Amino acid sequence: MVWNKPVQFLLVAAFATFLVACDKTADNGDGDVSAGTPEYAAIVFARAIYHDDNIDKALAVSTDSMRRILSSYHTNRNAQRHIMNLNYEQVNIKPDGGNRIGRTEFAEKASVTLFFNGNYNGNTIKELRTIHLLRQGGQWKVDRVSEQYG
Repeated sequence: MVWNKPVQFLLVAAFATFLVACDKTADNGDGDVSAGTPEYAAIVFARAIYHDDNIDKALAVSTDSMRRILSSYHTNRNAQRHIMNLNYEQVNIKPDGGNRIGRTEFAEKASVTLFFNGNYNGNTIKELRTIHLLRQGGQWKVDRVSEQYG
């Protein structure tokens, strides 16, 4: 079958769009971030604590020191209370999409601010937490969580 140039161009463009759309991201309506970024690791960590049945995914994206601390709390509820200092029954978690200056591909440390918006005991609670990360073995790992913005 012989195809003319415009049809070939459209097919190549459609295929390229399909490939780009298959990028691994963490979304679920809480902010679209690409895998391999500090934002992705921070979102995976927070979602594991608030949305999963256990803390295994949070442990997988934690440094050794955070892993020891997190393991000592055993359950998601305890991790919410002691690591994040935030309790929620339902929560949406979004990364700060604001003024990020610099590139993280060469950095060894990063801080990501997460917005928490949810309910607890019938009250709406909106909070910020800063997740501090270190690059270890080419992957971003959560090292600590702070209540200070920035």
